[in-house]
Amino acid sequence: MNLSAPTIPVFVISLVIAVLGILDGAGIFSIVPIQAFWMVTIGYVILLAGNLLKGF
Repeated sequence: MNLSAPTIPVFVISLVIAVLGILDGAGIFSIVPIQAFWMVTIGYVILLAGNLLKGF
């Protein structure tokens, strides 16, 4: 299996979701009614998909 670098939009989207999850977990910013752990997990799964799928 060959890994490829994620595109800039995929990286930015995953970063924003992960940062929102971290801020929610710290109690600083809570806008989405999902637990912080799942927000961070979703962000990193998106980043993983960007690494595994070529052109994504």
